[in-house]
Amino acid sequence: MRHFLTTEHWSQSDLQDMIDFAKVLKKDKFQPLLKNKSVALLFFNPSLRTRTSFELGVHQLGGQAVVLQPGKDAWPIEFELGSIMDGEAEEHIKEVAAVLSAYCDIIAVRAFPKFQNWKDDRQDRLLKSLAQFSTVPVVNMETITHPCQELAHIMALQESLGDLKGKKYLLTWTYHPKPLNTAVANSSLMIATKFGMDVTLLCPNEDYLLDEHYMALGQTYSSQHGNQLTVSHDIDSAYDGADVVYAKSWGALPFFGRWEKEKPIRDQYKHFMVDEAKMAKTDNALFSHCLPLRRNIKATDGVVDSNNCIAILEAENRLHVQKSMMNTLINT
Repeated sequence: MRHFLTTEHWSQSDLQDMIDFAKVLKKDKFQPLLKNKSVALLFFNPSLRTRTSFELGVHQLGGQAVVLQPGKDAWPIEFELGSIMDGEAEEHIKEVAAVLSAYCDIIAVRAFPKFQNWKDDRQDRLLKSLAQFSTVPVVNMETITHPCQELAHIMALQESLGDLKGKKYLLTWTYHPKPLNTAVANSSLMIATKFGMDVTLLCPNEDYLLDEHYMALGQTYSSQHGNQLTVSHDIDSAYDGADVVYAKSWGALPFFGRWEKEKPIRDQYKHFMVDEAKMAKTDNALFSHCLPLRRNIKATDGVVDSNNCIAILEAENRLHVQKSMMNTLINT
């Protein structure tokens, strides 16, 4: 039994196999690959694309999806081992995992960090504890990484550019009025380097570097392919000659849980928004974003509405890659 918790645990060839089959499923949506199977979808956080694509995907493969929102239409859950459960939580993840494993063939979970202490959040305990006690495959629908988005992203890039080896990939921080999760940034750094692109991470200063674990993985994958991972704080040079611009906002880890301290620093960098002038410095680059995207905050209308924007294609591909991934977990 294999889980799909992070692409770190899957080889490039295994991920490519999922993407290749997703391309088949994109042409022929309805196949009975999950016939008489059930998938539990646990949502601790809001969702539009993730919930819709997973529910429809399970249905299109002949299965049954059960959506649960712990704390709303399901009991609040405790995840700490050895805890004295005298708070809000009504049941422990041990029982939750055991019961859902008895009912369902896959358990998927979406749970963002608490944004209080990065040393705790980076452990990804909720996801790992679910996987530890589950006897069926567990899927990460976004915690501190977003592996499903990674597959959809690479699929969209391959459909648009073909072979990605050696392409210049810019992962740029963008302004947002809130300190967002680093999950998509962590994931895009991992997947772009794993698939052999020359990656530049553009951010305002060292405070906005990603966690050392993902930076180290990016360096490892780049070395394996003979490519480069570069950190830049200079907008002009980072955009120069790029083939892909992927935009995302994330919170500065040194200020994690201290928004009042980060806000005045963040507010100095509104000019990191992706606009037509920056895109003009690229090699007619594709632009994408995981969505949702605040227009004229993260990127201008002109960029988002251009023919070079593949954000909708990437979002559509979530449906196909997730179906392929679930098929891999169940049938191989």
